Amino acid sequence: MTMTTMKTTSTQRFALALTLGAALVAGLSACVPLVVGGAAVVGVGMVATDRRSSGAQLDDQGIELRAAARVRDIANDQMYVSVTSFNRQVLLTGAVGSDADRRRVEDEVSRIVNVRSVVNELTIGASSTFQDRSNDLYITGKVKASLLDAKDIFANSFKVVTERGTVYLMGIATRRETDRATEITRGISGVVKVVRVVEIVSEADLAASQAANQAAAQRGGTGPAPVTSASPSTPSSSSSSSTSRVPLPPMEPLPASGSTSTQPSGNATTSPVR
Repeated sequence: MTMTTMKTTSTQRFALALTLGAALVAGLSACVPLVVGGAAVVGVGMVATDRRSSGAQLDDQGIELRAAARVRDIANDQMYVSVTSFNRQVLLTGAVGSDADRRRVEDEVSRIVNVRSVVNELTIGASSTFQDRSNDLYITGKVKASLLDAKDIFANSFKVVTERGTVYLMGIATRRETDRATEITRGISGVVKVVRVVEIVSEADLAASQAANQAAAQRGGTGPAPVTSASPSTPSSSSSSSTSRVPLPPMEPLPASGSTSTQPSGNATTSPVR
């Protein structure tokens, strides 16, 4: 999405978010076994404002498409899986019929080239209904619109995924931005829980990356510089073929004031709604 100087209202932004999701709504029937997290809708404008390196963005598209193919190969009538990749970290949401299916999906996805970690949030039981998925799409649109309206965070730092009222925030952000995005999301009607699958970077690292991006733009370069930390991270062996660096591992749990946070499977950090 390209940036413009035209001012839009919250209603307009929310309507735009829902419009972009219209294609998803059309495929929300119970017979659809898998949803890909937007691999084919990344435009030039989003590439230019994304904090991932251009290589990581391309890897994420490939990961989602390959995961779609693999899950389709093993899908059954009790399996509804959504696959979202951000900076080579994959989030699995949805429902399967058994714990064996849950483990099998994770195993298949984890073996895809360039996947460095899998956050398995699949539940065992009946898949969500059409009404559930419609509500989730509505919540996702509201969250995106609210993040866009916030003046103190960069909305493109986060990818939003909603499953039965649980909102997953994926992205590369500072701890302040992550706390702020969580606070905004908690305040939205219909949100049951906020789960953060965020890679934390320092303010200094972020500022250095932005300065590098500006310098590259002045030189006529394309694509953002990857946001990295002074403390080296250790990518998985499957991503060794890529030259793009990755930021720090996902954030440590940040318990909400007055509440007790729980740690789900994988590297997600759960922030219950107050």
